[in-house]
Amino acid sequence: MRVLVVDDEERLAAAVRLGLEAEGIAVDVANNGVEGLWRARENSYDAIVLDIMMPGMSGYRVCQTLRDEGDWTPVLMLTAKDGEWDEVEALDTGADDYLTKPFSSAVLLARLRALVRRGARERPVVLEAGDLTVDPASRTVHRGGQPIDLTSREFAVLDFLIRRKGEVVSKTEVLSNVWDDDFDGDPNIVEVYVRHLRNKIDRPFGRDSIETVRGAGYRLDAHGGRDARA
Repeated sequence: MRVLVVDDEERLAAAVRLGLEAEGIAVDVANNGVEGLWRARENSYDAIVLDIMMPGMSGYRVCQTLRDEGDWTPVLMLTAKDGEWDEVEALDTGADDYLTKPFSSAVLLARLRALVRRGARERPVVLEAGDLTVDPASRTVHRGGQPIDLTSREFAVLDFLIRRKGEVVSKTEVLSNVWDDDFDGDPNIVEVYVRHLRNKIDRPFGRDSIETVRGAGYRLDAHGGRDARA
């Protein structure tokens, strides 16, 4: 096994290196995010141990950049104690697992072995409806090759609709898949986000891809929508 450890705490990184090498694992160390990204690009690793808070480039950015470039080497992110939102963001940016500081060498080794057994994930398939594309890995949206900027919630609604393209989905289905189970607000919030999406992915391009099916819900046209100007 060959592992890259990226952490600006040099003493911690050195201790991790010694512990892993004692188990017969080859270890490279980088003490900042920029160097870590360079090493990850230049070499092949079975896993990457990546700290979050580092000078120059955070662990989040390193992980996101690798994923955007199609590198799905397993990443174990090191988070701060009680860093609940650190853990959430780590997983959202493409990390495979996280470990809270301080940790024991035995636990780190066990997590790494589990990651390596699972192997690198395949890049998620880009979802398409005509010339409308949604990339779940990089969380980007394009229409005819032109990028479209969406909020996180807008992206989630579109992601759900395009996965069910050609099918009628109800407001309830959208709510249960995009909002959490504790949501007790107005279900018409779905209408608001559908309107936002139409204003971003359709109207600027003269398209009409999201259809309202009265009494039933919404349907995203499988072919990306008819030309609304026709």
